[in-house]
Amino acid sequence: MKTATLGPAQRAEALARMAERELDILVVGGGVVGAGTALDAATRGLATGLVEARDWASGTSSRSSKLIHGGLRYLEMLDFALVREALKERGLLLERLAPHLVKPVPFLYPLQHKGWERWYAGSGVALYDAMSVSSGHGRGLPIHRHLSQRRALRVAPCLKKEALVGALQYYDAQMDDARFVMTLVRTAAAYGAQVANRARVVGFLREGERVVGARVQDVEAGGEYEIRARQIVNATGVWTDDTQALIGERGQFHVRASKGIHLVVPKDRIHATTGLILRTEKSVLFVIPWGRHWIIGTTDTDWDLDKAHPAASSADIDYLLEHVNSVLATPLTRDDVEGVYAGLRPLLAGESDATSKLSREHTVAHPVPGLVVVAGGKYTTYRVMAKDAVDEAVHALDQRVAECVTEDVPLVGAEGYKALWNARACTAARTGLHVARVEHLLNRYGSRAEELLELVVADPSLGEPLAAADDYLRAEVVYACTHEGARHLDDVLTRRTRISIETFDRGTRSAREVAELMAPALGWDTDRVEKEIAHYEKRVEAERESQRQPDDLTADAARLGAPDIVPS
Repeated sequence: MKTATLGPAQRAEALARMAERELDILVVGGGVVGAGTALDAATRGLATGLVEARDWASGTSSRSSKLIHGGLRYLEMLDFALVREALKERGLLLERLAPHLVKPVPFLYPLQHKGWERWYAGSGVALYDAMSVSSGHGRGLPIHRHLSQRRALRVAPCLKKEALVGALQYYDAQMDDARFVMTLVRTAAAYGAQVANRARVVGFLREGERVVGARVQDVEAGGEYEIRARQIVNATGVWTDDTQALIGERGQFHVRASKGIHLVVPKDRIHATTGLILRTEKSVLFVIPWGRHWIIGTTDTDWDLDKAHPAASSADIDYLLEHVNSVLATPLTRDDVEGVYAGLRPLLAGESDATSKLSREHTVAHPVPGLVVVAGGKYTTYRVMAKDAVDEAVHALDQRVAECVTEDVPLVGAEGYKALWNARACTAARTGLHVARVEHLLNRYGSRAEELLELVVADPSLGEPLAAADDYLRAEVVYACTHEGARHLDDVLTRRTRISIETFDRGTRSAREVAELMAPALGWDTDRVEKEIAHYEKRVEAERESQRQPDDLTADAARLGAPDIVPS
């Protein structure tokens, strides 16, 4: 596989090439499903394009619980097929496709009733493990274990003694969702896909009934491209209905948005060596280890306001704090919250009973010739959704097309990762970086960490950590612009790194240093640097203000107080 570089020059070239000749497949939407679809199509030998209106993963796919999981609670709903499918995908990602990005994580499930609950919950977790192993890709995770109250409090001393009579501990997996999507995009590009972010579809090209292409606006440089394609795949998640509206056709199903918010708190606020999964009256609540932090989530409420920037209200934050504090010996307060983020789940709402029951399952439709729509589903099963979408598109291509091969295509950085991990001490000695820094790079970039180390060799100052966010090296900022498609300060602070949710200042203290590192790579002058910083600061203040509001309406109004993008 050639090295895939998503710098400014490559983006401009990709847009030009997409407009030069007819593509086989044009994918609209740069979230996990769209990126996965582009990779699937490209690895079948199809001429493939991928466009995203904002940044890669800027919608739902950067605002999830950051879990790769089978969905233990779906077993209770007797949705065995969905769980089996997701567990197979979890195993593939852990073992073969992305071992550098997807990692095991333990969860403790506190039991509150003696006798029957241990049998009931234990049977479910045992089935979960058995289905994982039977998939052929589940042997890399430890199996569940039963704990007494004493042993449970030993691994999670943060819990109130009266909050449990015992516990179960089982394993799932996690990843950095935004980084995962960007890596999918890079992998698709490495196999020949033409990809461009900040490229918005503003209309579709028609020949009679058939959709034959799209009009794409370059949000960065201005101008408009006509990109023709034999099949277009609409993979825009919660924007599915909006995209459909551009062709003036009613869809066979509709997508409604469900808002989920998460809190981020420092590691020392919750004393435990395991994640937690807690029942609520509506669903489940996760407390997830996240580096030097914990992620607490999530909520599940209808949302019909601004889709680009869903807002977390004061009521949302209070809900999560109230529920997690019900089991914590030392309660959390608002002052403990470093970061807050809100995302929208794309749930299917059909016009018939059959489709309205789809919920967290996905579906693929061909509403008009030339246009395929894929929607619903969950992050873990993105690869299956992508396969189904390309299979549907291929049916309409008048040629023989290879079967899906993405089950055997490792993502960028996966090849050679394990060997480099074994040699991390040698790499640390060779580069002068602490071994913990080398581990950090390997778990974010895999074997591509060598490219960052080359930057540090060329400029040793890039081997220093950011002053106000010392988990990240200065080289990572430069690399985000030259190799990972970052175009704005917000892209780096929010998605290439997670500084915006991992620091109490929400990234504002890092904004100037990061913007000045980005400037040479993106050709910014001093005026542009100041605009980027001012825009980011306005965004943070708008988010803080929204989180002080009592409800969704007022929170949404406050969040819309900041503009969406820096003017050119």
